[in-house]
Amino acid sequence: MSNRMINILVPVISVILGLLVGAIVMAVSGYDPILGYTALWNGIFGDSYAIGETIRQITPYILAGLAVAFAFRTGLFNIGVEGQLIVGWFAAVYVGAAFDLPKVIHLPLSILAGAAAGALWAFLPGLLKAKMKIHEVIVTIMMNYIALHVVNALIKTWSGGGDKTERILDSASLRSDFLASLTDYSRLHYGIIIALMMVVLMWFLLEKTTMGFELKSVGFNENASEYGGMKIGKNIILAMVISGAFAGLAGAMEGLGTFGNMYTRGGFTGIGFDGIAVALLGANTPLGVIFGAVLFGSLKYGALNMPNAAQIPEEIVQIVIALVIFFVACGYAIRLLLSKISKKKEAK
Repeated sequence: MSNRMINILVPVISVILGLLVGAIVMAVSGYDPILGYTALWNGIFGDSYAIGETIRQITPYILAGLAVAFAFRTGLFNIGVEGQLIVGWFAAVYVGAAFDLPKVIHLPLSILAGAAAGALWAFLPGLLKAKMKIHEVIVTIMMNYIALHVVNALIKTWSGGGDKTERILDSASLRSDFLASLTDYSRLHYGIIIALMMVVLMWFLLEKTTMGFELKSVGFNENASEYGGMKIGKNIILAMVISGAFAGLAGAMEGLGTFGNMYTRGGFTGIGFDGIAVALLGANTPLGVIFGAVLFGSLKYGALNMPNAAQIPEEIVQIVIALVIFFVACGYAIRLLLSKISKKKEAK
């Protein structure tokens, strides 16, 4: 069995195992797994509205997955995607609401503001990693909480003590009447096109540019890269900044497309943390991230139909989703098992 085939089988088997164990959990808890998964399917593909909302949910997962995958490919673990997403969301909404400009200027400017905010939030962990060897996991975890509470404070200040910002102007909106009409007036927006463009951009950066080669080389072996004349600190910072920009764009898609504003939060969105599983499921490749995001976006939105259509409590639904993530995280064990099976067949 080739490595290529193993790379394809590992995520497929992970998902199947997650769904099978999820079915067992539902059955043991006294609920019909067939009815539950039928409700999940209908929640994803039941009608044009459900399909539109599912695609809308997939959009930020693609960008969050790209943020994590880009960092992984360059030897970093950006667990701060959640915080970078939050500051990107706020920055995009602020520019979208505070300025009155022609759409051809306002919309790109708002999107770039989200990307820039995410990049800036990732710059500090990159700088500390490059200059002082402080591990990026520790710094980015802490900065997630800082982002959450700072943005909450900024929203209250901007709104005069309220719990949400002003709505963005139409000139900064990603909403599409055309896409809405195709999907029974869902919240599907043009953000999905931007997300797919970023998939191509990540592939091009990593595979077709000298910069991408240097970023991967530094992540793979700092000493050899330094011997080859590459600037280690610069590349570490650059990798974190690009990863943060992808995360900031994920927040911009939520602010400019899905919601049109931002509100104070008591906790995290979860999208940034799920981006880790999306990246792992996609083997940290741009194309793989799309498939991982499709799975998680579909599960997250389709699962909303399970309590209503199958009377399955939300807690059980979350367990099923967590099981899929668990088996995705166990991908190495599955890969090892497949490799052993392959070697036994070759020996025969």
